[in-house]
Amino acid sequence: MTDWKGSDLEKIAAAQELDLASERLNGTLRDPVTMWVVRSGDQLYVRSVKGPGGPWYRGTQSRHQGRIEAGGVRQDVTFHQAEPDEYPGVDAAYREKYGHYTSIVEHVLTERARASTLRLEPR
Repeated sequence: MTDWKGSDLEKIAAAQELDLASERLNGTLRDPVTMWVVRSGDQLYVRSVKGPGGPWYRGTQSRHQGRIEAGGVRQDVTFHQAEPDEYPGVDAAYREKYGHYTSIVEHVLTERARASTLRLEPR
């Protein structure tokens, strides 16, 4: 696992949204998609509301790397599938950060969404 450096972890975690662009097989970046991002411990996570079938999530699976931008930080990352034992902390982080969006936050807490939980690691 690669650690985040300096204040990048705090800046990205504090951002309301994150732009994620995954790499195609030829190394070029796809168009960025805007999504929620949460911090659990010293790690950053994203999820697809549509689960593993979501278009942006499928895009992360070709090379497992891309670029994110949030909180004034632009970082190349590797996408790692989170383990089920990470889900409770990620669930809690979504509830804490986005709980005021009561009609929306529940969509990232379903089993389908949990199955698409990606840990973002800097590279």
